[in-house]
Amino acid sequence: MFTGIGKLRRWLPGILAPLLFLLVPKLLYADEPTAASNAKAINTIWTLIAAFLVFFMQAGFAMVETGLTRAKNSCNILMKNLLDFCIGSIAFWAIGYGIMFGADKMGLFGTSGFFLSGGNPSNGDGLWQYAYWLFQVVFAATSATIVSGAMAERTKFNAYIFYTFFISLFIYPVVGHWIWGGGWLSKLGMVDFAGSTVVHSVGGWAALVGAYLLGPRLGKYNSDGSSNLIAGHNIPLAALGVFILWFGWFGFNPGSTTAGTNLSIATIAVTTNLAAAAGALSAMTVVWMLFGKPDVSMTLNGALAGLVAITAPCASVSPGSAVIIGLIAGVLVVLSVTFIERVLKIDDPVGAVSVHAVCGVFGTLSVGLFAQESYGVAAGLSHGNGLFFGGGLKLLLTQATGVGAVMLWTIAMSAIVFLIAKATVGLRVEDEEQIKGLDIGEHGMEAYAGFEIFSNE
Repeated sequence: MFTGIGKLRRWLPGILAPLLFLLVPKLLYADEPTAASNAKAINTIWTLIAAFLVFFMQAGFAMVETGLTRAKNSCNILMKNLLDFCIGSIAFWAIGYGIMFGADKMGLFGTSGFFLSGGNPSNGDGLWQYAYWLFQVVFAATSATIVSGAMAERTKFNAYIFYTFFISLFIYPVVGHWIWGGGWLSKLGMVDFAGSTVVHSVGGWAALVGAYLLGPRLGKYNSDGSSNLIAGHNIPLAALGVFILWFGWFGFNPGSTTAGTNLSIATIAVTTNLAAAAGALSAMTVVWMLFGKPDVSMTLNGALAGLVAITAPCASVSPGSAVIIGLIAGVLVVLSVTFIERVLKIDDPVGAVSVHAVCGVFGTLSVGLFAQESYGVAAGLSHGNGLFFGGGLKLLLTQATGVGAVMLWTIAMSAIVFLIAKATVGLRVEDEEQIKGLDIGEHGMEAYAGFEIFSNE
């Protein structure tokens, strides 16, 4: 008898396994999987993975900004990058997403979907809203966190919190509705596939306003108007941040298809990578020619410049055009950083305005120059050809209209928010606190406790 029981134990798994294989799908799914349901599952998984990659870009921004600023302000930089996402998530969930993607009102803003009311766990479309919201909120956080670097080392923490709440709640979502949510610019035919304007120029223009209203850091400019170098304390950390951002951009751009079944994600990944590489090379070459050394920080910003510039046209241009766009962006970022610092006398510690506003504008306009219909159609776009491929001026003029409108909106709204903050809680820390460092003054701690930090002031 015991021998028979032993044999049964050996045979039982072999008998039950095929039965379970047949029965479990029936138990888990009410309906048999179909081509449509499989495609929906693939698209949802792809969109979520892309969202996770873009979320990791927050770490990249934190490392870049920390590395390019002084050690005594590291905790403050990290806290601002953390709070960008925390505050932005709540604001975008409650109001921002509805303004951006809700029912259109006169082409200007959305009026439904607040508090993610469109999400519903009982059906596929409702579940998709959760995935899409997550993908969109990490974009909103990216736009907000751009401002942090330009305002580094002299901004009151509570004033920055005040600002970052409103960019995620209102400033960014309105622009997003105009271009991605069915608003007036999308109806006009503007193309901004992954956000050179929606994400990057919004953050860049806001950064310009904030840095201007704040004024420069102590010791940045001399009485004769000449500028001094205030070096970042950790270039390896900044380099790590750039590599993280580059990696995350493969979610940022290809992920904007929100469809893993759309094979143009391969082309988009290629154009993204080539533009970044070309941007780094041209920035290094230009700064080497101008200043005699292949500056590391400027080369890192060149890679970011190429990435920002290709974000709008990534699905619309060929790999060859992507290289040209990246090369031009690398030159632009060097010239822009120099112009903003030496001519406009605006202190931008990490070059955020040059990377995100200037190169964001160029990238958006480059759609009107380099777009090819065949690449756009593959990605589900219908924009025709750009100027350099026989398409005439129509697309370029549409892109320029969008660039100008977004610039005016963002500068005006950011100025209002910053001026309110300045009149209430104050915008700039006291000189004594700036000398000691914001880590001690704002947060009561040091990033590198136990190490002796030497200041150039």
